[in-house]
Amino acid sequence: MLKLLKGGECYAPDFIGKKDVMIVGSKIFQIKDHIPEERLWETEIIDCTGKIVCPGFIDQHVHITGGGGESGPSSRIPEIMLSEIIASGVSTVVGVLGVDSVTRDISGVLAKARALQDEGINAYVYTGSYGVPTASLTGKVINDIAYIDQVIGVGEIAISDYRSSHPTLEMLREISWEAKVGAMISGKKGVVHIHVGDGKKGLLPLIELVEHSDFPINLFVPTHLNRNRTVFNQAMDYARKGGFIDLTAGEKTGVGLSVPDSVEMLLAGGVAIENVTVSSDGNGSAPPGSGGVGGVGKVMQLYEDIKSLVHDKHISIDLALKPATSNVAKALGLYPGKGALVENSDADIVVFEKDSLSIYHMLVNGKTVIEKGTRVVKGTYEQ
Repeated sequence: MLKLLKGGECYAPDFIGKKDVMIVGSKIFQIKDHIPEERLWETEIIDCTGKIVCPGFIDQHVHITGGGGESGPSSRIPEIMLSEIIASGVSTVVGVLGVDSVTRDISGVLAKARALQDEGINAYVYTGSYGVPTASLTGKVINDIAYIDQVIGVGEIAISDYRSSHPTLEMLREISWEAKVGAMISGKKGVVHIHVGDGKKGLLPLIELVEHSDFPINLFVPTHLNRNRTVFNQAMDYARKGGFIDLTAGEKTGVGLSVPDSVEMLLAGGVAIENVTVSSDGNGSAPPGSGGVGGVGKVMQLYEDIKSLVHDKHISIDLALKPATSNVAKALGLYPGKGALVENSDADIVVFEKDSLSIYHMLVNGKTVIEKGTRVVKGTYEQ
């Protein structure tokens, strides 16, 4: 069946005006000022008058099989459920393993990603974990990226953290080579997703790698850069040089900086918004001072922080959307199929109420998952 979104204020994520959006199957077929509905056969009409239409969010850092475990077996966090992701306006997730590559493994992350796809959203994974040599499915990062479609990079490799294996520059170079060449062989962009902890060197190991190698700076996506003010200052300089910087949603002002405060400071400091992404660290262990509930990070924090950029910081909607849509898609090599509201892109679309920014309607690959504010799909084991 065809679907026609009528009369919404469309953000691609740049504002493109009041448009009609025609969806055929899983793709956006047309975006025009007016598409006459009376000429269409068996078309579902979705009235978006007075509402905001934009790409679905991309959350590039979610512990889909559960994080935690650092306080013993009972602290292991269960697998994430589909409803938590959809309720957050997220249409695409990237699964990460994290610190525990002993009781969990890449095969489990991949299986969970495939389950989430079966249930109705887009899911990719990073091969790897905190430590180096890092976890993989085939025994080599390069092979995982080259042979497995859903593996888009390696991560989260930990630096400047007592839980890190403290990789040397040469170790980081080898991982980066595997990520880049594996991606070239398979036609992907390649990503090295780096966990930056509170250690003394902060972002310096990555800065040294970029300065003393020939790898493109956009190969790397360092994350958690707003959890520590010293690291945040390093990140501002790194972004000015053209690097992507990823902020973690839900952080409360204190030791670190909230996403709204961070974005405000980045823009004031001359950092291009196109270099900034935001992810949730959802379903992982939430550090003290973050917005997690019961010690567990929530995907919903991504949505809440994007709303706060608009409501509390008065940042324009187009700028507020980019760190969760087009910027992430470009960093991961998924643009314009993902993260864009353009013809021929995937029909991952969220329709927001204009004033409250509450979710009115949501589609993933052209299929409705939220209708008039109510979730209409559920995971296999959800009530």
